[in-house]
Amino acid sequence: MSSHNARADSLSLLLFTLRSGKLMAINLLKVSEIIPCPPLTKMPESHPHVKGIAVLRGASLSVIDLSRAIGEQPLEDPNGGCLIVTDVSRSKQGLHVQAVSKIIHCLSTDIRPPPYGAGGSRSFITGVTRVDDVLVQVLDIEKVIHGIAPSKIIEEPDAVTMEEAELLANARILVVDDSQVALQQSVITLRNLGLQCHTARSAKEAIDRLLELQGTKEQINLVVSDIEMSEMDGYAFTRTLRETPDFKHLYVLLHTSLNSAMNSEKARLSGANAVLTKFSSPDLTKCLIEAARTVAAQGY
Repeated sequence: MSSHNARADSLSLLLFTLRSGKLMAINLLKVSEIIPCPPLTKMPESHPHVKGIAVLRGASLSVIDLSRAIGEQPLEDPNGGCLIVTDVSRSKQGLHVQAVSKIIHCLSTDIRPPPYGAGGSRSFITGVTRVDDVLVQVLDIEKVIHGIAPSKIIEEPDAVTMEEAELLANARILVVDDSQVALQQSVITLRNLGLQCHTARSAKEAIDRLLELQGTKEQINLVVSDIEMSEMDGYAFTRTLRETPDFKHLYVLLHTSLNSAMNSEKARLSGANAVLTKFSSPDLTKCLIEAARTVAAQGY
Protein backbone atom coordinates (compact mmCIF):
# COMPACT_ATOMS: atom_id res chain seq x y z
CA MET A 1 0.00 0.00 0.00
CA SER A 2 1.51 3.35 -0.94
CA SER A 3 1.96 6.00 1.74
CA HIS A 4 -0.55 8.09 -0.21
CA ASN A 5 -3.22 5.40 0.23
CA ALA A 6 -2.20 4.71 3.80
CA ARG A 7 -3.40 8.24 4.60
CA ALA A 8 -6.68 7.84 2.77
CA ASP A 9 -9.84 6.86 4.55
CA SER A 10 -11.87 3.90 3.40
CA LEU A 11 -15.57 4.28 2.89
CA SER A 12 -18.44 2.06 1.81
CA LEU A 13 -20.81 3.06 -0.95
CA LEU A 14 -24.24 1.61 -1.67
CA LEU A 15 -24.71 1.34 -5.46
CA PHE A 16 -28.19 1.72 -6.94
CA THR A 17 -29.91 2.44 -10.26
CA LEU A 18 -32.77 4.55 -11.58
CA ARG A 19 -34.52 3.93 -14.91
CA SER A 20 -31.49 4.62 -17.11
CA GLY A 21 -29.57 1.83 -15.38
CA LYS A 22 -26.58 4.14 -14.76
CA LEU A 23 -24.88 3.28 -11.48
CA MET A 24 -25.24 5.84 -8.71
CA ALA A 25 -23.92 5.67 -5.16
CA ILE A 26 -24.62 6.99 -1.69
CA ASN A 27 -22.31 6.79 1.34
CA LEU A 28 -23.45 3.69 3.25
CA LEU A 29 -23.16 5.55 6.57
CA LYS A 30 -26.06 7.74 5.42
CA VAL A 31 -28.30 4.69 4.87
CA SER A 32 -30.31 3.20 7.72
CA GLU A 33 -32.13 0.45 5.76
CA ILE A 34 -33.39 -0.72 2.36
CA ILE A 35 -37.01 -1.88 1.99
CA PRO A 36 -39.40 -2.81 -0.85
CA CYS A 37 -41.53 0.23 -1.74
CA PRO A 38 -44.47 0.19 0.74
CA PRO A 39 -47.95 1.63 0.07
CA LEU A 40 -47.77 5.43 0.12
CA THR A 41 -50.29 8.04 1.29
CA LYS A 42 -50.39 11.03 -1.06
CA MET A 43 -50.25 14.41 0.66
CA PRO A 44 -52.09 17.08 -1.35
CA GLU A 45 -49.94 20.00 -0.17
CA SER A 46 -46.57 18.29 -0.48
CA HIS A 47 -43.66 19.19 -2.76
CA PRO A 48 -44.03 17.70 -6.30
CA HIS A 49 -40.91 15.56 -5.78
CA VAL A 50 -42.39 13.89 -2.69
CA LYS A 51 -44.28 10.75 -3.77
CA GLY A 52 -46.07 10.39 -0.46
CA ILE A 53 -45.71 9.28 3.13
CA ALA A 54 -44.86 5.73 4.20
CA VAL A 55 -45.41 4.43 7.70
CA LEU A 56 -42.37 2.63 9.02
CA ARG A 57 -42.64 1.02 12.47
CA GLY A 58 -45.27 3.53 13.50
CA ALA A 59 -43.31 6.60 12.31
CA SER A 60 -44.14 8.49 9.11
CA LEU A 61 -41.44 8.83 6.49
CA SER A 62 -41.40 11.23 3.51
CA VAL A 63 -40.65 9.36 0.30
CA ILE A 64 -38.74 11.31 -2.35
CA ASP A 65 -39.15 10.44 -6.02
CA LEU A 66 -35.39 10.56 -6.65
CA SER A 67 -35.79 10.34 -10.45
CA ARG A 68 -37.89 13.51 -10.52
CA ALA A 69 -35.77 15.27 -7.91
CA ILE A 70 -32.62 15.01 -10.06
CA GLY A 71 -34.34 15.41 -13.44
CA GLU A 72 -34.11 11.79 -14.66
CA GLN A 73 -36.73 9.65 -16.45
CA PRO A 74 -39.49 8.33 -14.11
CA LEU A 75 -39.25 4.67 -13.06
CA GLU A 76 -40.99 2.20 -15.38
CA ASP A 77 -43.08 0.82 -12.53
CA PRO A 78 -44.02 3.77 -10.27
CA ASN A 79 -45.09 1.35 -7.51
CA GLY A 80 -42.14 -1.04 -7.84
CA GLY A 81 -38.52 -0.58 -6.94
CA CYS A 82 -37.36 -0.03 -3.39
CA LEU A 83 -36.69 2.63 -0.82
CA ILE A 84 -33.27 3.57 0.46
CA VAL A 85 -34.03 5.00 3.89
CA THR A 86 -31.45 7.68 4.66
CA ASP A 87 -30.54 9.30 7.94
CA VAL A 88 -29.01 12.64 6.99
CA SER A 89 -28.80 16.07 8.61
CA ARG A 90 -30.95 15.11 11.60
CA SER A 91 -33.85 13.62 9.64
CA LYS A 92 -34.89 10.40 7.91
CA GLN A 93 -36.31 10.15 4.41
CA GLY A 94 -36.97 7.44 1.84
CA LEU A 95 -35.42 7.64 -1.64
CA HIS A 96 -37.45 5.74 -4.24
CA VAL A 97 -35.02 3.97 -6.61
CA GLN A 98 -35.29 1.27 -9.29
CA ALA A 99 -32.96 -1.25 -7.65
CA VAL A 100 -30.10 -1.57 -5.20
CA SER A 101 -27.08 -3.18 -6.81
CA LYS A 102 -24.35 -3.87 -4.21
CA ILE A 103 -22.09 -2.39 -1.58
CA ILE A 104 -18.51 -1.55 -2.52
CA HIS A 105 -15.56 -0.47 -0.38
CA CYS A 106 -13.16 2.13 -1.70
CA LEU A 107 -10.83 4.90 -0.56
CA SER A 108 -11.80 8.57 -0.36
CA THR A 109 -8.90 9.22 -2.79
CA ASP A 110 -10.67 7.00 -5.40
CA ILE A 111 -13.55 9.48 -5.55
CA ARG A 112 -12.85 12.31 -7.96
CA PRO A 113 -14.68 15.63 -8.25
CA PRO A 114 -17.36 15.41 -10.96
CA PRO A 115 -16.48 16.66 -14.44
CA TYR A 116 -17.88 20.16 -14.93
CA GLY A 117 -20.66 20.83 -17.40
CA ALA A 118 -21.93 17.25 -17.42
CA GLY A 119 -25.52 18.58 -17.69
CA GLY A 120 -28.85 17.94 -15.89
CA SER A 121 -28.39 15.66 -12.91
CA ARG A 122 -24.69 16.67 -12.77
CA SER A 123 -25.53 19.34 -10.19
CA PHE A 124 -26.71 16.57 -7.82
CA ILE A 125 -23.39 14.71 -8.02
CA THR A 126 -20.54 15.34 -5.54
CA GLY A 127 -18.04 12.93 -7.04
CA VAL A 128 -17.38 10.07 -9.44
CA THR A 129 -15.51 6.80 -9.09
CA ARG A 130 -14.92 3.66 -11.17
CA VAL A 131 -16.16 0.19 -10.26
CA ASP A 132 -15.08 -2.67 -12.56
CA ASP A 133 -14.36 -0.01 -15.16
CA VAL A 134 -17.88 1.44 -14.98
CA LEU A 135 -18.35 5.08 -13.98
CA VAL A 136 -20.36 5.55 -10.76
CA GLN A 137 -21.79 8.91 -9.75
CA VAL A 138 -21.93 9.77 -6.03
CA LEU A 139 -25.19 11.48 -5.11
CA ASP A 140 -25.29 14.81 -3.23
CA ILE A 141 -28.15 13.69 -0.99
CA GLU A 142 -28.03 16.92 1.06
CA LYS A 143 -28.76 18.94 -2.08
CA VAL A 144 -31.68 16.67 -3.04
CA ILE A 145 -33.23 17.03 0.43
CA HIS A 146 -32.58 20.76 0.60
CA GLY A 147 -34.36 21.26 -2.74
CA ILE A 148 -37.48 19.71 -1.23
CA ALA A 149 -37.32 20.78 2.41
CA PRO A 150 -34.79 23.60 2.87
CA SER A 151 -33.27 23.83 6.36
CA LYS A 152 -34.83 26.79 8.07
CA ILE A 153 -32.08 29.22 8.98
CA ILE A 154 -33.44 31.66 11.49
CA GLU A 155 -31.85 35.05 11.86
CA GLU A 156 -31.00 35.33 15.52
CA PRO A 157 -29.09 38.58 15.94
CA ASP A 158 -29.75 38.60 19.71
CA ALA A 159 -28.56 35.07 20.37
CA VAL A 160 -25.05 36.09 21.48
CA THR A 161 -23.82 38.15 24.44
CA MET A 162 -21.45 41.12 24.05
CA GLU A 163 -18.55 38.99 25.30
CA GLU A 164 -19.37 36.22 22.77
CA ALA A 165 -19.70 38.76 19.94
CA GLU A 166 -16.23 40.11 20.78
CA LEU A 167 -14.75 36.61 20.79
CA LEU A 168 -16.38 35.83 17.43
CA ALA A 169 -15.16 39.10 15.92
CA ASN A 170 -11.58 37.84 16.38
CA ALA A 171 -12.26 34.53 14.62
CA ARG A 172 -10.92 34.35 11.07
CA ILE A 173 -12.87 31.46 9.62
CA LEU A 174 -12.47 29.17 6.61
CA VAL A 175 -15.52 27.04 5.73
CA VAL A 176 -14.78 23.94 3.61
CA ASP A 177 -17.60 21.93 2.00
CA ASP A 178 -18.02 20.27 -1.40
CA SER A 179 -21.81 20.69 -1.25
CA GLN A 180 -22.77 24.19 -2.44
CA VAL A 181 -25.98 23.99 -0.39
CA ALA A 182 -24.23 23.04 2.86
CA LEU A 183 -21.59 25.72 2.29
CA GLN A 184 -24.32 28.34 1.83
CA GLN A 185 -26.07 27.27 5.05
CA SER A 186 -22.89 27.74 7.08
CA VAL A 187 -22.09 31.08 5.43
CA ILE A 188 -25.61 32.39 6.18
CA THR A 189 -25.28 31.43 9.86
CA LEU A 190 -21.94 33.26 10.01
CA ARG A 191 -23.40 36.28 8.23
CA ASN A 192 -26.25 36.40 10.76
CA LEU A 193 -23.57 36.62 13.46
CA GLY A 194 -22.03 39.55 11.60
CA LEU A 195 -19.04 37.48 10.45
CA GLN A 196 -17.31 37.31 7.11
CA CYS A 197 -15.50 34.11 6.17
CA HIS A 198 -13.42 32.51 3.46
CA THR A 199 -14.76 29.41 1.69
CA ALA A 200 -13.36 26.43 -0.21
CA ARG A 201 -15.07 23.58 -2.10
CA SER A 202 -12.37 20.94 -1.42
CA ALA A 203 -9.58 20.17 1.04
CA LYS A 204 -7.00 20.94 -1.65
CA GLU A 205 -8.56 24.35 -2.33
CA ALA A 206 -8.70 24.93 1.45
CA ILE A 207 -4.95 24.25 1.83
CA ASP A 208 -4.22 26.68 -1.05
CA ARG A 209 -6.37 29.32 0.65
CA LEU A 210 -4.68 28.79 4.04
CA LEU A 211 -1.24 29.19 2.42
CA GLU A 212 -2.37 32.29 0.55
CA LEU A 213 -3.66 33.98 3.75
CA GLN A 214 -0.77 32.83 5.97
CA GLY A 215 1.13 35.86 7.32
CA THR A 216 -1.57 38.36 6.26
CA LYS A 217 -3.99 40.09 8.62
CA GLU A 218 -6.67 37.65 7.43
CA GLN A 219 -4.63 34.59 8.47
CA ILE A 220 -7.14 31.83 9.34
CA ASN A 221 -7.38 30.63 12.96
CA LEU A 222 -10.57 28.51 12.75
CA VAL A 223 -11.55 25.90 10.15
CA VAL A 224 -15.08 24.49 9.77
CA SER A 225 -14.85 21.48 7.43
CA ASP A 226 -17.20 18.89 6.00
CA ILE A 227 -16.11 15.25 6.45
CA GLU A 228 -17.51 13.49 3.34
CA MET A 229 -15.54 15.12 0.51
CA SER A 230 -14.00 13.52 -2.58
CA GLU A 231 -10.22 13.08 -3.05
CA MET A 232 -9.32 14.16 0.50
CA ASP A 233 -11.97 13.83 3.19
CA GLY A 234 -12.24 15.87 6.40
CA TYR A 235 -10.24 13.37 8.47
CA ALA A 236 -7.29 13.30 6.03
CA PHE A 237 -7.50 17.11 5.72
CA THR A 238 -7.32 17.50 9.53
CA ARG A 239 -4.37 15.08 9.76
CA THR A 240 -2.57 17.06 7.04
CA LEU A 241 -3.10 20.31 8.99
CA ARG A 242 -1.82 18.70 12.20
CA GLU A 243 1.36 17.62 10.40
CA THR A 244 2.03 21.07 8.90
CA PRO A 245 3.95 23.32 11.34
CA ASP A 246 2.14 26.50 10.24
CA PHE A 247 -1.32 24.94 10.62
CA LYS A 248 -0.99 22.42 13.42
CA HIS A 249 -2.54 24.80 16.01
CA LEU A 250 -5.60 25.68 13.89
CA TYR A 251 -8.93 25.01 15.59
CA VAL A 252 -10.77 22.42 13.45
CA LEU A 253 -14.51 21.83 13.73
CA LEU A 254 -15.69 18.91 11.57
CA HIS A 255 -19.25 19.48 10.36
CA THR A 256 -21.01 16.38 9.03
CA SER A 257 -24.42 15.31 7.76
CA LEU A 258 -23.78 11.94 9.44
CA ASN A 259 -24.70 11.34 13.06
CA SER A 260 -21.72 12.93 14.86
CA ALA A 261 -21.76 10.37 17.70
CA MET A 262 -20.65 7.84 15.08
CA ASN A 263 -17.78 10.07 13.99
CA SER A 264 -16.53 11.55 17.24
CA GLU A 265 -13.83 8.93 17.88
CA LYS A 266 -12.54 9.08 14.30
CA ALA A 267 -12.62 12.90 14.43
CA ARG A 268 -10.63 12.90 17.69
CA LEU A 269 -8.05 10.49 16.26
CA SER A 270 -7.59 12.71 13.20
CA GLY A 271 -6.83 15.65 15.52
CA ALA A 272 -10.09 17.61 15.18
CA ASN A 273 -11.11 19.81 18.13
CA ALA A 274 -14.85 19.14 17.78
CA VAL A 275 -17.47 17.46 15.57
CA LEU A 276 -21.06 18.58 14.89
CA THR A 277 -24.01 17.13 12.93
CA LYS A 278 -25.49 19.41 10.22
CA PHE A 279 -27.57 21.44 10.16
CA SER A 280 -28.60 23.52 13.13
CA SER A 281 -27.80 27.25 13.20
CA PRO A 282 -28.03 27.48 17.03
CA ASP A 283 -25.71 24.47 17.48
CA LEU A 284 -23.22 25.79 14.92
CA THR A 285 -23.28 29.18 16.69
CA LYS A 286 -22.60 27.49 20.04
CA CYS A 287 -19.69 25.49 18.57
CA LEU A 288 -18.21 28.61 16.95
CA ILE A 289 -18.34 30.52 20.26
CA GLU A 290 -16.61 27.60 21.97
CA ALA A 291 -14.00 27.54 19.18
CA ALA A 292 -13.45 31.31 19.33
CA ARG A 293 -12.99 31.07 23.12
CA THR A 294 -10.31 28.37 22.66
CA VAL A 295 -8.56 30.35 19.91
CA ALA A 296 -8.54 33.49 22.11
CA ALA A 297 -7.15 31.53 25.09
CA GLN A 298 -4.34 30.19 22.90
CA GLY A 299 -3.60 33.67 21.60
CA TYR A 300 -3.86 32.85 17.87
